Amino acid sequence: MPTAPTRLPSPVRTSFPKDKIRVLLLERIHPRAQELFAAEGFQVEQHAGALEGDELAAAARDVHVLGLRSASNLSAAALAQCPRLLTVGCFCIGTNQVDLGAANLAGVPVFNSPFSNTRSVAELTIAEIVALHRRLADKSAQMHAGVWDKSAAGAHEVRGRTLGIVGYGRIGSQVSVLAEAMGMRVVFYDTAAVLPLGNARPVRTLDELLAQADVVSMHVPATRATQRLVGPAQIAAMKPGSYLINNARGGVVDIAALAAALREKKVAGAALDVFPTEPGSNGAAFECELRGLPNVILTPHVAGSTEEAQESIASDVATKLTRFINNGSTTGSVNSPQVDLPEQSGTGILPVDSGGTGVPSVSEHHSDGHATSSRRHRILHFHRNVPGVLSKMHAIIAEVGANIAAEYLQTNPEVGYVVLDVDPTNAAPIVDRLKAIPETIRVRMLW
Repeated sequence: MPTAPTRLPSPVRTSFPKDKIRVLLLERIHPRAQELFAAEGFQVEQHAGALEGDELAAAARDVHVLGLRSASNLSAAALAQCPRLLTVGCFCIGTNQVDLGAANLAGVPVFNSPFSNTRSVAELTIAEIVALHRRLADKSAQMHAGVWDKSAAGAHEVRGRTLGIVGYGRIGSQVSVLAEAMGMRVVFYDTAAVLPLGNARPVRTLDELLAQADVVSMHVPATRATQRLVGPAQIAAMKPGSYLINNARGGVVDIAALAAALREKKVAGAALDVFPTEPGSNGAAFECELRGLPNVILTPHVAGSTEEAQESIASDVATKLTRFINNGSTTGSVNSPQVDLPEQSGTGILPVDSGGTGVPSVSEHHSDGHATSSRRHRILHFHRNVPGVLSKMHAIIAEVGANIAAEYLQTNPEVGYVVLDVDPTNAAPIVDRLKAIPETIRVRMLW
C-alpha cells in the first residue's frame, strides 16, 4: 500500500502564492537582490535606467515590490497610481527620492540601507584627503596632456594636519579612525552628543571647527537644518589654504560660494561626490561651476559605489523587503510604524491569500474559503491613527468566533500598524469586514 506523502513545515511561505509576487528593480541594482528575490520564488523584472512620474507609475502599476536607487523619483501622484504596491526598497542610504509621507498614508513601508556602504565612503574620503594635499588630480591631468611638471610646490603630507569632520555618525567616525591612523589630528562637530573614538575631540560650534581645520569633510544628512550648511559665511571662516570635501548630500554646500573661494585661492582645493542637481542617467551632460577649476576632484555620486558596498546594500534591503512580504515585519522602515514580528507559529503548506490590494482572495483558491493549514492566520492592518480602531477589529474577530493568539501594535502620528495572529478559521469574512472599517488603509492576511 503506497505511503501518503509527508507534509513538511514551511515556515517562510506566505498565503499568497510567491510566484505571483512581482518585483521591479530599477537603476542597475546589484544582482544579489535579484538572486534573493528569485530564491523566494518571486517574479523579478529589471529596468536599467531611472524612472519617475507617469513613466514610473506605468511600470509599477501591477508591481508588489519596487526597488530603486537615488535617480528615480516616486512622487505621491505616481504612488497613487500603484494600488498593488506593498513596499518600496531604496537600495542606497538616502530616501528623499520617495514621498515618504504619501507612502506612510498609503500603508506602504519604505526601507533603505543606511550603513552598508559606510566603509566605502570613508575610504574614498581618506583617498581624497591625500589626493588634495598632493594635487594628484592636477598632476595626472598634466601627464595625460603630455606635460611633465616635477615640483613640490603646493604638495603636503597629511600627517600632523587637522581634519574637521562635520557630522560624527557612522561614516564620520570611521573617517576619524582612519585619519588618526595616518597621523592626523581630528576634531568634529555634531548637533548630537556622541562618543569620540580614539583621540578625536568635539568642538562646540561649526565656526570653531572651520577656524582650525586644514581639511573639512561633510558627513551630514539632507535636512532643512543642513541645507547650505556651508555657505559664504562658513567658507569665509575656513582657514586660508584649507580643503573642503563633500561626500554627504549635494545641498549642504553652496556651490557658487565654493567656486568663488577656489578662484580667489581662499580654499586650496575641494572634492565633491554629490551635487544639488545631478543627471538622471549615465552619459547625460553634467554642468557645475566647479568644472575646470584647479585641484578640484569631481566624482559622479560614487562614494558608496563599490562592488562590496552594492552587494551588501542589495542583501540588506532585499532581506527587509522579503521579511515584510513573508511575515509582515516593518523593522528598518523609514516611514511606517516599526513592528518586529516572530515567524508564524504552526505548520502546514497552503498557497492561499486574502490581500485587499489587487492580489487574489481566498475564494479564488479555495472555494469554501477554509484553510487546510494548522498555521495561525496573521492579519496585517494599516489604519488611520484615531481612537477606536482596535476595538472595532476585536469585535469583528470575536463575532466570527476566532481567537486572538498574539497582538502587535505600533503607531506614528498619522498611521497605526497592528498585527494580529489568530487561530485558524474562516478567513474571508474577517478580511472583508476589516476592509469595511472606515479607518482601514490596507489589510493583508498571511496563513
